[in-house]
Amino acid sequence: MPSTKQITFKNISFQLIQGDITTADTDAIVNAANSHLSGGGGVDGAIHMAAGPELLKAGQEYIRENLFFAAGQAMITPGFNLKARHVIHTVGPIWRGGTHDEADILSSCYRSCLELADKHGLKTIAFAAISCGIYGYPMEQGAEVALETLLDYGPRTSLESISVYLYTEAAFTTWATELQKLTD
Repeated sequence: MPSTKQITFKNISFQLIQGDITTADTDAIVNAANSHLSGGGGVDGAIHMAAGPELLKAGQEYIRENLFFAAGQAMITPGFNLKARHVIHTVGPIWRGGTHDEADILSSCYRSCLELADKHGLKTIAFAAISCGIYGYPMEQGAEVALETLLDYGPRTSLESISVYLYTEAAFTTWATELQKLTD
């Protein structure tokens, strides 16, 4: 049975869930995308596979119209074959030792997704650990930046529930420890 941790913080439900984000039944899941919105490995590849080929087509249409998708930004597409009604895409920073504004860019990813969710009137959103996989962001530091951003923004949002899906038990434990530190 997957691990879960739930808290209520300033009237918002925050949940950590050890599991597969592609199965989340929520208004939107967040895809840790690449700058070409072309699918790839890790959570990005898993989301594209579960959503079906229409997700790739939607991303390519966005790139044709906008030419570029920068790290820290967010855009939204339908969820296609997912339980989630929407996919919010964001490009996280590639870890380069922490000296290239990685923390600011990572925080911007989470904040941009929350702002977009608010703009579209969404009530529930599920994140993955953006940049903490293939992009090499250290899990503990990524959790700290993400959770600080989510907890800071949360009280200003119309969202009712914010979840973070963590694929492994080790990642879940790291995030649960960080959440405990920030909310004690």
